[in-house]
Amino acid sequence: MKIALCQFDQVWEDREANKAKIKALVASTPKPFDWIVFPEMTLSGFSMSLDKTTLTKDDSAFFSALARDRNAWVSFGGVQNGRNDLITLDRAGKLVDTYSKIHLYSFGEENKFYKAGTKVSKFDLEGLRVVPTICFDLRFPYLFWDAAEQADVFINIASWPARRSEHYTTLVRARAIENQCYALGVDRTGKDPLLEYSGNSMLFDPLGKVLLDCGTQDGVFVSDIDVTRDLVTKTRTRFPFFRDKKAPGAYECLKKN
Repeated sequence: MKIALCQFDQVWEDREANKAKIKALVASTPKPFDWIVFPEMTLSGFSMSLDKTTLTKDDSAFFSALARDRNAWVSFGGVQNGRNDLITLDRAGKLVDTYSKIHLYSFGEENKFYKAGTKVSKFDLEGLRVVPTICFDLRFPYLFWDAAEQADVFINIASWPARRSEHYTTLVRARAIENQCYALGVDRTGKDPLLEYSGNSMLFDPLGKVLLDCGTQDGVFVSDIDVTRDLVTKTRTRFPFFRDKKAPGAYECLKKN
């Protein structure tokens, strides 16, 4: 499974301009890929204007056509029913999974404009068990711990500011190491009215080795390494750390009197 990460300078609240950018970036990508992942709120940037962020039928049709044209899985972000979603389509452009962001970014008042998701999602991608997450979710490791034994790949799409880019890459890598699975993060580049973004999208293997580092430039970056479930199984067999996990609430020192 060849994975592509697309990071780009999203045009603020302009879905048609962002579609044009995506078409150009994908068209200029010579390497084949099986799955392409885009940043959070792909067609608008991280906006609190629901009329700009909410996906239309034309928006969904755009990504479906992309999946069919490239014969690839597509994961992208957008708002549906008042929730910040990560949507995944198969090679035929058909909906496979929708995950709604559980941890809303109250520091940026996201919780005042959007409804929080209530459940972790998981889907099968041609033999890979994938668990999707969005941006701020990354700071809450229990979400990942609870899903780890049923996951081969964690993905996180984000609008994570450049001033904390080291936090982003560190946390994505930590999720790979502690859960012994692949982890990838896709962030945007450029600026919006409030913040600057540096990209730094990355893919890590189950031991935290860097498989793909997109740097700070716009583009579609494709891993040279096939992502396979075999490596996850081998890693967990060689280092069977899950058997040492404690049940939630097992620590006496954390219990209330």
